[in-house]
Amino acid sequence: MRGVGGSTLVTFPAGAVWERSRVVGTAAMDGGCGVVTERTPFHPLDHTWPDQPADTGVLVVDELEFPVVDCLTGAVPLDGGDLRCGDDIPARRGDGGWAWVVVHVIERALPMGVPVDLRVDAERRRAFSEGHTACHLMALALNAALAPRWRKEVRAVDGLGRPDFDKLAITSSRIVARGSRDTYRIGSSLRRKGFDRDGLAGELPEIAERMNGLLATWVDADVPVRVVAPSSELAARRTWRCALPEGTVEMPCGGTHVASTGELGAVGVTLESSEEGLVIETKVCHCA
Repeated sequence: MRGVGGSTLVTFPAGAVWERSRVVGTAAMDGGCGVVTERTPFHPLDHTWPDQPADTGVLVVDELEFPVVDCLTGAVPLDGGDLRCGDDIPARRGDGGWAWVVVHVIERALPMGVPVDLRVDAERRRAFSEGHTACHLMALALNAALAPRWRKEVRAVDGLGRPDFDKLAITSSRIVARGSRDTYRIGSSLRRKGFDRDGLAGELPEIAERMNGLLATWVDADVPVRVVAPSSELAARRTWRCALPEGTVEMPCGGTHVASTGELGAVGVTLESSEEGLVIETKVCHCA
């Protein structure tokens, strides 16, 4: 892929769903063409932690709309070479020598240099943003509810000073429309760190109740949520920041979010015991 020059500048962390830019690179892909622009509001699927699905929408050129059927994280060698996407990327995000780009997948190629309007499906984005914010709040509530089960001092603590069960035990997280599904493994390593699993399955209703109480308090507080980064380049390390009543919390995050906890309406969780540990379903409900 020639002409890219540098990494894509992204505006989705601030909630943007529209931008105007120009095409700086194209590459043939299965079923269509990958288009790279100088800047974009589209959130691509993260190839290292694919929790939030990619944005969809349209690219508009001279009033012609080209549906964006997928949006990927790509990397192009700065010394020239082919575009790599997803699992084919041989480097870690942010490694030098690569331009990190957002690849909009459409059905056919666009001319190099052509101006383009980039329009994200705002309703779909909103649903995933609500789910992602709720997922982070769930993790903090889970840490709080499980804090009494730690029998040793834990080095890994969350932004509220509680043992970070979420960080230590999570194996997968999937953001869905207005919710998430997270799985946790409670193995021998976690038990050696001091986590007591005995009787956990029988206490899940009480743990869910404590979590839901905290979530209701945080939503009612209607506190601001932001995603901050040192630059607007795609590879920049972005941080989720939320000013909860107990204190401001930060955690790494490459996704999109609502602007305040009050926008969620209501958040609830259900917990199930699994062979390896826990499965947690988080749902946002805008109840009348």
